[in-house]
Amino acid sequence: MGKSIIVFDGECNLCNGVIGWLIRLAPHNVFELVPFQSPKGHDILLAQGFPTEELTTVILVDELGYHTHSDGFLRIVEKIPKWRLVAHVLAYVPLIIRDTLYNLASKNRVKWFGKSKACFISF
Repeated sequence: MGKSIIVFDGECNLCNGVIGWLIRLAPHNVFELVPFQSPKGHDILLAQGFPTEELTTVILVDELGYHTHSDGFLRIVEKIPKWRLVAHVLAYVPLIIRDTLYNLASKNRVKWFGKSKACFISF
């Protein structure tokens, strides 16, 4: 497949902060970063039946398929060599706990971190 695709909210400050972290730490050519507000982002959402007005989870598309919520985030972190062990350890936390925390952060991310008028990745 090549690069794994990360679909994210390009206007969310938390999401943009995580994307900036990935750009600094991930090996070159591991990820293709796609804001859901972009035409390609909309196409990916439509193809999988996700709503296109709002994104409530990061989506990772890799050789194994589509991954969302805490599983998607851990699969992203796992692809960064220095953080692989952390991802493997966190994977032992039960999914119900991981997703509860993920959904809490997702629901409150704009309130806690704010929203940008534009994505810092051009599309």
